[in-house]
Amino acid sequence: MPNEVSAVTRTYDYTLWLLPHIAGFVRQHRFTLGNRLEEGALEILELLIEASYTKEKFDLLRRANLRLERLRYLVRLAKDLKLLSASQYEFSAKALIVIGREIGGWERSQQGPERAEGGPEGPASGPWANHGRIPKSPAASGSHRRRPLPVKDHL
Repeated sequence: MPNEVSAVTRTYDYTLWLLPHIAGFVRQHRFTLGNRLEEGALEILELLIEASYTKEKFDLLRRANLRLERLRYLVRLAKDLKLLSASQYEFSAKALIVIGREIGGWERSQQGPERAEGGPEGPASGPWANHGRIPKSPAASGSHRRRPLPVKDHL
């Protein structure tokens, strides 16, 4: 529940910050890039609100996360076109990182055991099943324990 409320609230606050900045874009970009930024932020907010009221949250959260990634690139483009200042871009990038972490955490909490263990829709299925996984170290699994060093008498 904390991820739900926090992700929705942070996305709302970010959208509230972003919309007036888009209104300040030059006319040439306000109706192209500005509209896409606006639609992206609003779509993420709508997906998160919908996810907070439904039982099947996983697909909505995955879509919100993908949309957030697209929004990151659009914000970067706005910065490169000098539509956002460096400080505005920094604020925006940090806010999007926090929102992304919260959506990702919420998404992971919604994974059923079949997804978490690599079931049909899980992250470990398909042709890339073993790619991106970090193998457990022997120390982490507990199979390779350190033996205490022998004590020497110094007499």
